[in-house]
Amino acid sequence: MEAIRKQASRFREQVARQQQAVLKQFGAGGYGASDNLITDEVERQQHQKLEKLYISTRTAKHFQRDIVRGVEGHIITGSKQVEIGTKLSEDSKKYGSENTCTSGNTLSKAALSFGRARAHMEKERGNLLKALGTQVAEPLRAMVMGSPLEDARHLAQRYDRMRQEAESQTIEVSKRQARMREMPGNHDLVMKLESAETKLHDLKANMSILGKEAASAMAAVEGQQQRLTLQRLIAMVEAERTYHQRVLQILDQLESGMISERQRLEAPPAPSVVDMPSPPPFEEVNGVYTSQTHDESTDCMGYFLGEVMYPYNGESDTELNLSIGDYVVVRKVTNNGWAEGECKGKAGWFPFAYIEKRERVLASKVTEVF
Repeated sequence: MEAIRKQASRFREQVARQQQAVLKQFGAGGYGASDNLITDEVERQQHQKLEKLYISTRTAKHFQRDIVRGVEGHIITGSKQVEIGTKLSEDSKKYGSENTCTSGNTLSKAALSFGRARAHMEKERGNLLKALGTQVAEPLRAMVMGSPLEDARHLAQRYDRMRQEAESQTIEVSKRQARMREMPGNHDLVMKLESAETKLHDLKANMSILGKEAASAMAAVEGQQQRLTLQRLIAMVEAERTYHQRVLQILDQLESGMISERQRLEAPPAPSVVDMPSPPPFEEVNGVYTSQTHDESTDCMGYFLGEVMYPYNGESDTELNLSIGDYVVVRKVTNNGWAEGECKGKAGWFPFAYIEKRERVLASKVTEVF
């Protein structure tokens, strides 16, 4: 009996030590639990970080997928627009080349110009759609479907499952501790408690390692998502801007040509130069053209700018070729209807009645004179 009492005493002491250790580990004893609280706080922060990374990468993935869907839809509708625009271009060029109008070929020329410009614009649209597909949709789709994101998410999910298992094991340890308090000295309960505590310790150690791996992988994927998505958005904006700039250039040229043709049709007949005497001859002095006066017939009005109102084709090397809308620096005006000046870097004579004096001119137009 004495031996049995000594053995029971040893068991009670062992159980007490184990209870104190368990209480310290799980913070149930009030004092001496600060180390465990630090461990729990670190794990809690790790868990919160993983949650934020998981939500961030999931949201970025959905945004990337939305961009891909939007670009693909734009490509589909854009391809249909290219098809319609190309048909319009072909019809316009066909009319321009086959029109047999007897009252003039102005509309035919305009149709040809429009058809060529439209074809050029549809080619630019096709280039834009191709760029959107190769530079935006494909890289983003590859990342959405890529393995780095799925691998990182798989690690995070494994961590979450292990964390749930650790929580369940914590409850199991607490239950066994309660039984030990109800039945102190039970050897079988002591062995089971030790086994549960060992399993919990292993789970927490593995959970800590896996959490760090998952957080590192998720952070790397998050950074890659942010960089790639921003780069592809910039590429999309640049492609759109380049397309619109080129289309604007095409339209500007087309409009300029059409307006010039319309002005030519709507303009009153140009003043007749049939009865005008020939312009005075030119002499070149130090690389600058000057005109000779004939019996004091030159009227000096000072330099001024004139806008060409009627086209004029010079009949000799001393005469200028003028187009509607050109600007001329007028240097001399004669009493017999001729004026001398410079246009587009060339000097010569032209009918003074073919221009109108301008007081103010855009700076861009002035540069065209020289």
